[in-house]
Amino acid sequence: LVSCEHATNHVPAAYRPLFRGAGAVLASHRGYDHGAATLAKHMARALHAELLMGRATRLLADLNRHAHALAALSEFSKQLTADEQRRMLARWHTPYRAHAAAWVTRALADGARVVHVSCHSFTPRLDGEIRHADVGLLYDPQRPLEVALVRAWRAAIADRCPELRLRRNYPYRGVADGLTQYLRKHAPAGGYAGIEIEINQRITRGPRSRWQQMRAMLCETAAIAIGGMGGTF
Repeated sequence: LVSCEHATNHVPAAYRPLFRGAGAVLASHRGYDHGAATLAKHMARALHAELLMGRATRLLADLNRHAHALAALSEFSKQLTADEQRRMLARWHTPYRAHAAAWVTRALADGARVVHVSCHSFTPRLDGEIRHADVGLLYDPQRPLEVALVRAWRAAIADRCPELRLRRNYPYRGVADGLTQYLRKHAPAGGYAGIEIEINQRITRGPRSRWQQMRAMLCETAAIAIGGMGGTF
């Protein structure tokens, strides 16, 4: 399973009045994860995986946050009444996470094990702090399959591109509120490995040729890491 929760900065027509004059915010890292959708599409093709992508800006409803988390709604969607918020979440948030959970549940019921790669990107500077990484791999250190997969993927990336700054559980913790953490509650540690990959937007917004090479390398190394684990999955 490959997913991209912050794939787009699209605002559904019914909610455009809320975002009047917010073009700059929508185009920023707050509106969507630049480059993440492209990576997710390439990753899904390379891994022959199911692809799940968000269809509205995270500023309407953040698919990588629990519906009741404060961060699920932005200053724009908080303008809606409580009833309007519930209807919006029922249309744009709940089905996405329910689809992911149902897909994982079906795969496990069929006797499969699931590798889930959630594709994200991050702004190089946040609140005045420079993020010192090119690629982050987020996971739960208490789940052995995730530890093994991250170790193998990190080694494959380092072998191909030793100059890259790779960090684990950076710029966020792998067990923070997110889709992978949500799905861990639906799947045993021996059946589901959820990894978030975070790419520095300095790369996704940089020279096109470098970003293309990076995407190809990440897809290739993901396949190597999963395949190299033999019968684990």
